[in-house]
Amino acid sequence: MLEESFKWRSAYKPEEIRWAEVAHEGETGKVSRANFHDRLGRTVLIMRPGMQNTASEENNIKHLVYLLENAVLNLSEGQEQMSWLIDFTGFSFGTKLSIKTARDIIHILQNHYPERLGIAFLYNPPRIFQAFFKAVKYFLDPKTAQKVKFVYPNNKDSLELMKSLFDMDNLPSEFGGKATLKYDHEEFSRLMTEDDVKTAKYWGLDDDKPFTTKNGHSGAEVAPEPVASIVS
Repeated sequence: MLEESFKWRSAYKPEEIRWAEVAHEGETGKVSRANFHDRLGRTVLIMRPGMQNTASEENNIKHLVYLLENAVLNLSEGQEQMSWLIDFTGFSFGTKLSIKTARDIIHILQNHYPERLGIAFLYNPPRIFQAFFKAVKYFLDPKTAQKVKFVYPNNKDSLELMKSLFDMDNLPSEFGGKATLKYDHEEFSRLMTEDDVKTAKYWGLDDDKPFTTKNGHSGAEVAPEPVASIVS
């Protein structure tokens, strides 16, 4: 498994992906890093599948891989896992997310980011999602499947679970908290561009050649396209 991950990282070069390459995928805020950690110090990724804006499997996966790498970069000291908060507002089967894409994402997460996922909250998913999840669950390792929690508003057990892992003052109202979730693409782009500098420094990469994103933020030179697909 370790050998295969080395091969994947050598071919796909996730540490060389820069925000300007995937920023167009994030314009709606379908996946973003929260500005808070959970009570265990885990980085929190917020996912909103109802905000899906493109149909490109390759670009969707590249965008998510970038944010997985960024989540690891921003872990609290001594912490190795992240939390996912998935908001199903606006989700339907018309959303541009195929079972194949979900399967490939699961493959990457389980095989190349093992044990990085601490817990994933599926908040208030519609009934029609249950069929989709049953199909996707087939590809999940049982240990990973146990980390997926369905939570619902006005459910006492769900509320207690959220309170146990999150400061409700920081948690967005979409997940039963008191904060307001407002995605600002320009501000998020600025933060990601700053993190690109930290990423390059961490990996010892030469990112001296700047580019400018659509929002006018400078950053590193765009990395070349990967020489191999992440899907075997």
